[in-house]
Amino acid sequence: MHFVDPSREVLAETLLAAGPDSPTLCEGWQTRDLAAHLYLRERKAAVGIGLLVKGLAKASDKATAKLAARLDSPDAYAELVNTFRSGPPALSPLRIKALDESSNLIEYFVHTEDIRRAGDRWAPRALDEAYSDALWDELIKRAAILYRGVDLGIVLVRPTGPRHVAKRAPVSVAIVGDPGELLMHAHGRTRHALVTFEGQPDAVALLQSAEVGL
Repeated sequence: MHFVDPSREVLAETLLAAGPDSPTLCEGWQTRDLAAHLYLRERKAAVGIGLLVKGLAKASDKATAKLAARLDSPDAYAELVNTFRSGPPALSPLRIKALDESSNLIEYFVHTEDIRRAGDRWAPRALDEAYSDALWDELIKRAAILYRGVDLGIVLVRPTGPRHVAKRAPVSVAIVGDPGELLMHAHGRTRHALVTFEGQPDAVALLQSAEVGL
């Protein structure tokens, strides 16, 4: 099944419900900044490249901040979010379903939660099993990169049984949680991920102080 289109819809609805000035878990960003980021990454090639190439990151950040500053009214914000909701432009490579899935499935889940979990009151969503499986499949493809800065072995464990060795080392920690929660942890939202740890106390403490994510 293809889950990106409904995920895009949920993210757009979450952005609209929050309005342009709500906090997010993305450091320094309000919802208007996140909306600008989502719009530009699939409609402006230079910005998309800047998200991947460190040397171009400043230009990407500048373009995002400039567009976000223009979203100074609810109508302007809603118009941009609805354009994002309509999908990538006609000639975009993201029209290819496989590329869309690999580029956006995790992106949309994490950013939806970046908005939902930035407030004081939130609860994890009840996810369809097939959707959870799809998130898990994408997570294990990139887990080694996301935990590359951790000086430990990392094992990701689902409560239902599946496990994945993300990184091998003499001392390891198992991170246990549903796929969505594991995703949030792996992408650096460690304080907002509902996971538990299994391992030596000093190893767990090292993991909790480590830099995780991209």
